[in-house]
Amino acid sequence: MNADAPPYPYSGPEALREPILQALTRVVDPEVSLSIVDVGLIYGVTVDDRRAHVLITMTSAACPVTDVILDEVEAELDRVVPAALQIAVELVWEPPWHADRMSPHAKRFMRW
Repeated sequence: MNADAPPYPYSGPEALREPILQALTRVVDPEVSLSIVDVGLIYGVTVDDRRAHVLITMTSAACPVTDVILDEVEAELDRVVPAALQIAVELVWEPPWHADRMSPHAKRFMRW
């Protein structure tokens, strides 16, 4: 795996790879005080000539901050993707989130 590659599948212009990763990293899950990227909530990003499409999950369907996180993802992406692109943030439940998706940093932080 490329050391510069994001920790989720990415398909799109190379010039947007890092700005999108940084935007998503700025979104913090307030329940655990960690980036949603470190928690492993991002399942994939696809950017084409029409839109930036993000697949995201939550650690639980009962997550009380889902709307906050989704709104922040959209706001952060709006800062880095070209204005002509639609931003589509899609909440998915399959496959279910599992702690194995967490980054080594997040596992250390959580003492796992």
